[in-house]
Amino acid sequence: MEIILKQDVPNLGQKDDTVTVKNGYATNYLIPQGLAILATASAKKIHAENIRQRAHKEEKFRSEATQTVNSLEVLDVIKIGAKTSSTGKIFGSVNNIQIAEALTEQGFNIDRKNISIVGEDNVKEVGIYEADIKIYKNIHAQIKFEVISE
Repeated sequence: MEIILKQDVPNLGQKDDTVTVKNGYATNYLIPQGLAILATASAKKIHAENIRQRAHKEEKFRSEATQTVNSLEVLDVIKIGAKTSSTGKIFGSVNNIQIAEALTEQGFNIDRKNISIVGEDNVKEVGIYEADIKIYKNIHAQIKFEVISE
């Protein structure tokens, strides 16, 4: 029996794959669990159209993400102020929340969950550091930020 997978199924295939399985496996498990649909002629046409539309939307998202990466790379070093001691140690730490706020001030709306500081979780001293920003699936941007004393 030929089916179209709606989700990833271990040892069988990935989402949107068309696979052939035994009749009992399809009718008793995959289809009732919502993991697959029967691959009829009309279902194949609908499936092909959905894949085509999804590819078009993904290309649009990728182009927007690439534009965002290009504009982020043009940025100079982002300055983040923090209260420090006389030795340059920060009271507390600078993390991805402060970086997201600084980027918002620059006009970029990036979620803090997509920002990671390269090499460290929190910055506890004054200096220049790098952050990796995940814009879209495999599209990342590297920015530099400087922690300065207020």
